Amino acid sequence: MAEQDLATAASVGATLLVPEEESWPAWAFAALDLARARGAAWAGQPLAVWVRGTADLSASTDRAVAVVGARAATAYGEHIAAEFGHGLASAGITVVSGAAYGVDGVAHRGALTAGGPTIAVLGCGIDIPYPAGHGDLLRRIADTGLVISEYPPGTPPARHRFLVRNRLIAALATGTVVVEAGRRSGSRNTAATAAALGRLVMAVPGPISSAMSVGSHELLRSGDACRVGSVDDIIESVGRVGVDLAAVPSQETRDTDGLGERALRIHEALDRRTGLSAEQIAIRSGIPVDRVRSVLPSLELTGHAERCDSGWRRRTPKPT
Repeated sequence: MAEQDLATAASVGATLLVPEEESWPAWAFAALDLARARGAAWAGQPLAVWVRGTADLSASTDRAVAVVGARAATAYGEHIAAEFGHGLASAGITVVSGAAYGVDGVAHRGALTAGGPTIAVLGCGIDIPYPAGHGDLLRRIADTGLVISEYPPGTPPARHRFLVRNRLIAALATGTVVVEAGRRSGSRNTAATAAALGRLVMAVPGPISSAMSVGSHELLRSGDACRVGSVDDIIESVGRVGVDLAAVPSQETRDTDGLGERALRIHEALDRRTGLSAEQIAIRSGIPVDRVRSVLPSLELTGHAERCDSGWRRRTPKPT
């Protein structure tokens, strides 16, 4: 049915991409052959893929991250997926997913909102908008990114086909992020496939009371995934060594950070309003009175203490 398939594909703006073409993602798909050689019966490159869109598949996967998760995503999961999709696309990283309801669809929309590249991998024919509610989303993806499938036009969606397509999602991306996943989830299948292909697997921790975070937490607890909590975390994990580093979070500072242990104890023993004698401070701090007398002048110089009519009291240094 080759002639009919090509005609049907052309009617929806799709073409057939074969390994001999320059836009074939040979480097990404090589991992499938390696896994097959190691005994993974499910692996192996597709004979060809149907492609809808004008982008170059090979170039689009030079820097790509798969964002996957539960179809019955929570508001938390959808928020994270949208943030990741938008942030990765803004950084020039292609977002790969399966166009399903829940996390997949939200991640695609986040990438589209950022005006960045995204790839949807289908488990049915390229001419079938599945799920039906994502027909418009798939058209938008094809306008700026790519919709692909290894199944010929007219092939209906089926559970086993989605499990097969998961290997393409995993292969096309440098790493896979599981945003939310139940105990038994297709997202966990994608994560396992990614790990078997030597790809990095990442997971987002969620509320311990949420059934949609059980799969993610199991991946983290077993050590099969590394924890990520931001777009910067993802980019650092899959990016170029020494280049794509996440910003070091700023640490809270206190005006007493520069004080030694003895000076800090004396400072804590001071009152803010009432002046105390050196003897009273010694009792409160547990430091001998002669040491207290020697430290108090230095605290006065740093602005942490001041002398008053009744003794010494605490003072907050003015910011410099």
